Amino acid sequence: MDSLKHLPLFHRRGFHLEGFFKYLFGDANPALDPALGVHHDMNAPLSHYFIYTGHNSYLTGNQLSSDCSDVPIINALRKGVRVIELDIWPNSTNDDVNVLHGRTLTTPVELIKCLRSIKEHAFAASEYPVVITLEDHLTQDLQAKVAEMITQTFGDMLFCPESDLEEFPSPESLKKRVIISTKPPKEYLQAKEVKVKNNDMKKEKDEEAWGSEVKNAKMDDYNDDDEEEEDEDDEEDPKEQQNEAPEYRRLIAIHAGKGKGGMKDWLRVDLHKVRRLSLSEQELEKAIVTYGKDIVRFTQRNMLRVYPKGIRFDSSNYNPLIGWTHGAQMVAFNMQGYGRSLWLMHGMFKANGGCGYVKKPNFLLNADAYGEVFDPSATLPVKTTLRVTVYMGEGWYYDFRHTHFDAYSPPDFYARVGIAGVPVDTIMKKTKTLEDNWIPAWDEVFEFPLTVPELALLRIEVHEYDMSEKDDFAGQTCLPVRELRKGIRSVSLHSRKGEKYNNVKLLMRFDFV
Repeated sequence: MDSLKHLPLFHRRGFHLEGFFKYLFGDANPALDPALGVHHDMNAPLSHYFIYTGHNSYLTGNQLSSDCSDVPIINALRKGVRVIELDIWPNSTNDDVNVLHGRTLTTPVELIKCLRSIKEHAFAASEYPVVITLEDHLTQDLQAKVAEMITQTFGDMLFCPESDLEEFPSPESLKKRVIISTKPPKEYLQAKEVKVKNNDMKKEKDEEAWGSEVKNAKMDDYNDDDEEEEDEDDEEDPKEQQNEAPEYRRLIAIHAGKGKGGMKDWLRVDLHKVRRLSLSEQELEKAIVTYGKDIVRFTQRNMLRVYPKGIRFDSSNYNPLIGWTHGAQMVAFNMQGYGRSLWLMHGMFKANGGCGYVKKPNFLLNADAYGEVFDPSATLPVKTTLRVTVYMGEGWYYDFRHTHFDAYSPPDFYARVGIAGVPVDTIMKKTKTLEDNWIPAWDEVFEFPLTVPELALLRIEVHEYDMSEKDDFAGQTCLPVRELRKGIRSVSLHSRKGEKYNNVKLLMRFDFV
């Protein structure tokens, strides 16, 4: 506010009505306080944070035939993404290294180009560490070449511990550092036939327009036939480790791999060593049925990365709350795929100044006096209730063609407001539709009881009702509930791709009762 005190409206005895509305809708009255900046404790181990994580970060589009490029990597870093994934393969002459989505028609990009772009843009949006996860399909001599590329590109920026870590260092101690994470190499895996079910490829009208509704984990959403993943972890075999180029292995700060045995063995906590485990979204959904609390305990010290199932050829995403509710730090998303799931990801990482690291709630980090950890499947009492008032909206007249929604009349807008969080808190509600109005004034109140407000995200969408066709998209945003400012606030809306509109905003009120 101090920066605005020179404006004439602050030197009058009162606002005139137009000035008052300009202030309410203005950038000086946002739903999240930009002055907070990075305000979470950044001195805890990396495993205590949700980390903004990309999947196949080099793809420009779908998983099968799009180009590989450093441009999506640059875009992700400039939006605050902190974990970049690169699939590294030998080139056609086996004398250099390319980045590409293996066994597909994607066109490759040189690894060195990606590394140089990461160095240039790594800290454009955040000074906290960048993790590069390598999906390694290389021979030992090419691993040595990669080690040389990485060392020459990043130099002193690299974090290379002299021995295996007993505890992860903190984001604060790793400012402006680059961390390498990988697992034992997979040499020229045979292509797997991916089975695609008809119901996986069908898209509802709503999904075609702006992305499917976010699903909670249910046992009937998947079965073993779907478990054809391109991203499976190999066992961390000591013999394979010996075959790694030594200079390559020295660069790996976060070791990954499942080890021998099954899920129960993978989730064992070693008090003298920390590591990263990767699970597909379907593996996680199956595991939480039996091992929910074990996953929470594992993620108190170790890293869990969750990645999209292999049949998401269109670069779509899944419900990130399933991973976050169980403490998963690296919920890996296709940042080039748009839709409601990705809007939730954007919403979560608006928290903590947008730095890409969000401190996990204490209940995911600590055991109680009896050694018990948080049970994600338990139904908890309501902690607080968020009351949301949707007053009105404006700006579509300036940001859209006047015939965009209806050719012959003003638009018929309605708003959808709801919560994404633990299953019992998750809900969407809808205002009435206001006909023929560029500046809709809904003036409706909604209440959302929250059992786990620490993980809740406020979802806001506006649509234009169309009687004869599918409704038109008119804006969306997602906000972390624990950082909402109380009172009457201006809420900027974004496009399907997450780009902020110049003028489209809602006037809303937030209260905790």
